[in-house]
Amino acid sequence: MTVDYSEASKHRKSQAITPSMPKVGPYELGLKRLLDIAVVVISIPFVAPLIAFMALWVMRDGGTAFYRQDRVGRGGKIYQMWKLRTMVVDADKALGAYLATCPEAAAEWQLTQKLKKDPRITKVGLFLRKSSLDELPQLWNVLIGDMSLVGPRPMMPDQKDLYPGLAYYEQRPGITGTWQVSERNEGTFADRARFDTEYVANMSFMTDMKLLCATVSVVTKGTGY
Repeated sequence: MTVDYSEASKHRKSQAITPSMPKVGPYELGLKRLLDIAVVVISIPFVAPLIAFMALWVMRDGGTAFYRQDRVGRGGKIYQMWKLRTMVVDADKALGAYLATCPEAAAEWQLTQKLKKDPRITKVGLFLRKSSLDELPQLWNVLIGDMSLVGPRPMMPDQKDLYPGLAYYEQRPGITGTWQVSERNEGTFADRARFDTEYVANMSFMTDMKLLCATVSVVTKGTGY
C-alpha cells in the first residue's frame, strides 16, 4: 500500500512514535475486513430502525438529522464520516465565536481538540454522545470501506500536524479502538499516537474482540463524549 503522508508527516517521520510497523498477517490482509462487513450486515435489521427513531428525535429542533465531516482515512485519504447531529445548527461558527471570547476554552481546545463543557451540544446530543449512539451511522462508512469497526480514532484534516506518529495512517479509522475505550475524556490529542501504536503492534482477531467487548462496557456506563 502506498501511503500519501502530508509534508508535515514526512518531516516528522524520523521522530515518529512508530519508526517501523510489524509484518502483516492474514487477519490484517483480509479477515479483518470480512469481519467488518459481516457484523454490519447482520446488525442492519436491528440498527436501522434505531437510527431512524433517533433521527426523528434529533430533527425536533428544525435542523437536519445527520452530520457529515471530512476525516483522514487510511493512507491519508480524505473521506466523509457520518454521525447523528449532536450540535446546534452552524456549530463551527459557534465554536469560533466561543473560543474567541474564552481563552481557557481556547487553550483546552488546542491541547485536546475537545471541550468538556461544549456550549454547542444540544440536550438530545448530550445523551447521544454519552451513550455513543451518535456513532451508529458510521456503520455505513465501515460497509463501504472508509472505516473499520476497530481502529484509530478518526481525525480531521486540520489535526494532522498535531499527530506525532505514523501508526494512524496504516489502518482504517475505527468506530471504536484502544483510545476510545481508555482515556476518552482525558489525555492530549497527541496521546492518541501512543494508543494507535499499541493497537497496530498487537492487532489480531482476539484484540478486536476484546476492544468491541470493552466498547459495550463504555456504552453501558455512558462514559462517552
